[in-house]
Amino acid sequence: MFAEVLTIGDELLTGNTVDSNSSFIGQKLTERGYWVRRKTTVGDDVGEIKTVVREILRRKPAVLIISGGLGPTHDDVTMVAVAKALGRNPILCEKCLEKVKAFYERLYREGYIDDPNLNEGRRKMAYLPEGAEPLENTEGAAPGAYIEHGGVKIFILPGMPREMKAMLENEVLPRLGKRKFIQRKLLAEVTDESKLAPLLIETLEHFNVRIHSSPKGFGNYIGIIIFGESQEEIEGAKGFMESRGVRFEEGW
Repeated sequence: MFAEVLTIGDELLTGNTVDSNSSFIGQKLTERGYWVRRKTTVGDDVGEIKTVVREILRRKPAVLIISGGLGPTHDDVTMVAVAKALGRNPILCEKCLEKVKAFYERLYREGYIDDPNLNEGRRKMAYLPEGAEPLENTEGAAPGAYIEHGGVKIFILPGMPREMKAMLENEVLPRLGKRKFIQRKLLAEVTDESKLAPLLIETLEHFNVRIHSSPKGFGNYIGIIIFGESQEEIEGAKGFMESRGVRFEEGW
């Protein structure tokens, strides 16, 4: 199974914000047993988001996770754009509106804001694509959304890392089942990555694993991460390389 990640925000493209969300999402999806084939970033533009979502859906990933653009301001357009990409209308979620209202009332009681009433920007966050299931945001105001379209599980999450991480852990991962990948980080005592390359290809032909290599500088070590569905398969791949003369140390 493979997955894709889409992060949204002009600030990501201009370099004013580092896209840590896609790395966290990719790590969690890999641990859950998905190969993340692509990560895409677009700005806060309805047309761009709609185009990219449709491109991703044509590739038929099992899972698409979208992060960013769910707030109350003019450039928070993700829900509308995704709805357009799916050919659906944005629909007011009454339950979401009540939670948004309660969130701002709590902030008012705690002295963080001076007006608890719903305004247009706050109401905007309660609109989801028609047919979507709301995802609870325990750390902020904007709800997320889950919708299945053409066999693709689509999750729409906030861009604030704290909110995104909570929603991913509490709402997304439980819907993705128990299947997990195991990873083993090793340092190969090989001075030149090009010398290791043929052996990596041979190992991949014999074992159901994926291998990522990262040079640590000429004359030192090559960092290796072996991903697999079982400890036995990973150990088999490691042992195979050792039988071909590669020495390993643990960790990076």
